[in-house]
Amino acid sequence: MPNRRVISDHSQEPRLRFAEELRRLRIGKGVSLRQLGERLGWDWSLFGKMERGKTLGGPEVVLALEQFYRTRGLLLALWEVAAGDKPRFQERYRRYMSLESEAVSLWHFGVSVLPGLLQTPGYAEELLAAGGFRGEELRQQVEARVGRQELLTGDYTTPFRTILSEAVLRTALRDPDSWREQLEYVMEVVERPDVTLHVLPFSAGMYGLVSTDVWFLRLPDGRTVAYTENADRGHLIEESDAVEHLQRSYDAVRDLALPPAESRELIERVLEEAPVCART
Repeated sequence: MPNRRVISDHSQEPRLRFAEELRRLRIGKGVSLRQLGERLGWDWSLFGKMERGKTLGGPEVVLALEQFYRTRGLLLALWEVAAGDKPRFQERYRRYMSLESEAVSLWHFGVSVLPGLLQTPGYAEELLAAGGFRGEELRQQVEARVGRQELLTGDYTTPFRTILSEAVLRTALRDPDSWREQLEYVMEVVERPDVTLHVLPFSAGMYGLVSTDVWFLRLPDGRTVAYTENADRGHLIEESDAVEHLQRSYDAVRDLALPPAESRELIERVLEEAPVCART
């Protein structure tokens, strides 16, 4: 009789269960690792390592897989257990990510930082490092965040509208070259047909969403849900009256914001004013 495997607090079983599920889903979908990488925008070798249990990947790559396979929370739950720590996502955030995978359009308001869909690797690295990420975990988080931009660049893009406070564009990175690269990338992205960007200038004065980043998701059934977040927490809002209240605030902010053409001109001015790093 074979020896029974001992299950302890440090068992690798949850990690292996997660890896096995990833492989099962991919084979069931009929795609190779390379094809998966091409469709989601990550290096295919990362998915190979995840399927062999060599790495768990970051939350955003798991979210991308969740959306691709449409597992409605299963992969995120397995990933949390495999991580062996307290759950990374509250139930409402799990619900939000599930709904995001179904959304037919997205719109957003940013108070102080660019949304992940518009971030370059340099911007994402400095922002995540400021949030406490280090080493390999930081590298994975940056890779995962940039990979999510497949929503805007893939074959099946999701219409995306964002309003950015001028403060977002005036809060530069420490490295001048990285900052210029970020501004140039924003200028490139806003030329895409499914992306609309407004800048809310300082001259607009006070406004209703002064301390809140907010996302709205339009779902296939016509409903709209909202997700608000600050530095400490996020909150999913599905109640129609509360969502409508936020939408009115968002519409009021959009009325104060510059139209897309003038917004691009403002970004161009910020880019012209950005310092150039003289490398020796």
